[in-house]
Amino acid sequence: MKISATIITLNEERNVARAIESLRCADEIVVVDSGSTDRTVEIAEKLGARVVETAWPGYANQKNYAAAQSSHDWILSLDADESLSEALEAEIWRLKKGEPDCDAYTMPRLAKYLGRWIHHSGWYPDRKVRLYDRRKCTWVGKFVHETVKVEGKLGHLDANLLHFTCDSLSEHLRTMDRYTTLAARQLIESGEQPTFTRILLTPPWTFFQTYILKMGFLDGLEGLAIANMAAFYNFVKYAKARFMSTGVLRGPHV
Repeated sequence: MKISATIITLNEERNVARAIESLRCADEIVVVDSGSTDRTVEIAEKLGARVVETAWPGYANQKNYAAAQSSHDWILSLDADESLSEALEAEIWRLKKGEPDCDAYTMPRLAKYLGRWIHHSGWYPDRKVRLYDRRKCTWVGKFVHETVKVEGKLGHLDANLLHFTCDSLSEHLRTMDRYTTLAARQLIESGEQPTFTRILLTPPWTFFQTYILKMGFLDGLEGLAIANMAAFYNFVKYAKARFMSTGVLRGPHV
């Protein structure tokens, strides 16, 4: 079982070294960069990754492109702000020693937010398919929240994929602005028309789900921040979609 690890990047000099250094179980590492102006490419090449540069076609298409550039059929796909835990690396090593009995594997993802590992708030276990046979699987999703479509048997790994998210609320807000625009475009393309009632009621319900039903209160002040940000995310997403659908606002600055 030979594995190609893939990472898509754009100005990820802060994160890319950590991701690459965690991939000792991979037989090659392919970094697909879409025009970084920082030291991302330099760092990746120094750490032994093969860097391919191409224009940005969207998350799913870029990850499919990365898989197509790989030498092996088994793909281990990481985002630049992720890394394998030592336990997950050991689990993949054990899998490589035998014949895989599935066509793709999920793994739980543990996020670090504002310096704290988040075990509740709907953020964990947050299982993701990240190890897959490209002959049976493909990335799908036009705008945001891309996922792997598996045409075969799905297995599950036990150890954590580590996700290093925002170090500050300001960073979270900047990221949210970008993702809510993509999510709003996805809503519009699907034909959904957000009503005023939905814009009004979804945020408080989201806060209640995240903080109470999903036990975000056990994540301390960070859990409270996550619940408020989740509520605000939904408000902004639906409000942007509403403005887009009425033609009040257009383009990347919606």
